[in-house]
Amino acid sequence: MTGILRPAASTVLLFTALLGLAAPAAMTGIAGVVFPDQAGGSLIEREGKVIGSALIGQAFTQPRYFQPRPSAAGNGYDASASAASQQGPTSAKLADAVRERVAAAGPQPVPADAVTASGSGLDPHISPENAARQVPRIAAARGIPEARVRTLLQQHTEGRELGLLGEPRVNVLLLNLALDTPR
Repeated sequence: MTGILRPAASTVLLFTALLGLAAPAAMTGIAGVVFPDQAGGSLIEREGKVIGSALIGQAFTQPRYFQPRPSAAGNGYDASASAASQQGPTSAKLADAVRERVAAAGPQPVPADAVTASGSGLDPHISPENAARQVPRIAAARGIPEARVRTLLQQHTEGRELGLLGEPRVNVLLLNLALDTPR
């Protein structure tokens, strides 16, 4: 029996070390060299202080800022609580939440991402349509022309990956930082 178990246990330990430790460590090291910004979390700094990540949404509640899509992650963009709500299209709770958000959003039509949370609850992007709906409020709150806000929105609208994957999107944090940058 020992003759059978010893090679089996050795094989499990060997593959655990190779595939569970060495391979992930090698990939992390390669990613750190090839993609240092992304491997480091795509952190955004201002005046030497980290203020966020381009990969994780943040709550903006002041009228002078673009607002992200609703978050399903804990108490608003809590990365430690990232998870989908697990509410499907037949969920009464989801339907009620969407109805409340639509009513609060004001005049129709309302883009879907303005009233629904992303799968992770941490999506840093909104649709250009969602952002465009917010332009008049932001311009009024900041006392600046809508044309200036629209220009910043256009400059921060990201296209499809490789020209065909995904949808156009706007990173809310990067756009709000651009709004705060004196011109």
